[in-house]
Amino acid sequence: MNTAPFSAAQLRESVIAVPPLARNSSLLICEQENRKIIRFLEAGGIRSLLYGGNAVLYHARLSEYASLLQMLADTASEETVVVPSLGPAFGLALDQAAILREHDFPTAMLLPSRDAVDQAGIASGVRKLAESVGKPLVLYLKFDRWLSPDLIKSLEADGAISWLKYAVVRDDPTQDDYLREVLDVFPAERIVSGIGEQPAIIHLRDFGVGGFTSGCVCVAPETSMHMMHAIHAEEFELAETLRKWFCPLEDLRNGINPIKVLHRAVELAGIANTGPIQPLLSDVTSEDAAKIQSALQQMQSTVKG
Repeated sequence: MNTAPFSAAQLRESVIAVPPLARNSSLLICEQENRKIIRFLEAGGIRSLLYGGNAVLYHARLSEYASLLQMLADTASEETVVVPSLGPAFGLALDQAAILREHDFPTAMLLPSRDAVDQAGIASGVRKLAESVGKPLVLYLKFDRWLSPDLIKSLEADGAISWLKYAVVRDDPTQDDYLREVLDVFPAERIVSGIGEQPAIIHLRDFGVGGFTSGCVCVAPETSMHMMHAIHAEEFELAETLRKWFCPLEDLRNGINPIKVLHRAVELAGIANTGPIQPLLSDVTSEDAAKIQSALQQMQSTVKG
């Protein structure tokens, strides 16, 4: 695992993969199958891994957190940056922060919640958790106006933020006043588009953010990396062709459930046995699994550009 201090350049060098977490039939974390996922991603050029929502860390047990961190640290190559998540409950995150301090991860991401929170309380929690971890955290903006630009500016001034994942879904991503206001107070090169390939071109080209996260990269890392390089080279027609190539799977993720579909897609693509998904989610139905298989076959049969 790459333990160097966070650098904004890392956000441009690799698509930030957000993988599922493989578990066995007893819902225990399966090191062997997770190793397969990580090795597949690294073989496709990925050098940044973010374990969060797709890994269903919202519902992870505190008792397995230390072993999860150790497994990730031991499995990732020396070139690969790994960002684990903590939370979303503050008390849980505080206990996880104490465990994180014992490892050399360059940063960690606070999972967001809309329940029993307010903006001042969120900002206070981020400060306390960053202090407890001993490092700045990734701020995950998943909900519109979850944190005001003024509070983001204050957290940045306090050194509490490493980078920012922006994942507010818009019907038209070109029209996003909140993102523009965030960009007024936080450096663009330390913001990533956090909703996969679909809005990435707009976010990088029109808003100037530094990179993007992806779940679908887990079934086609080379293609996602090709798209990222095309955007940075301003080859936008090629990038658009590659973006559309992911649409069959992305459309299913949007229509069914993004976490559940990706979890099964990685298995159906023959990458690893991801096993049962962690409750409080349920596995996809057999009918939906057939749709996922069909989408993967459609992608494999289509020229990528």
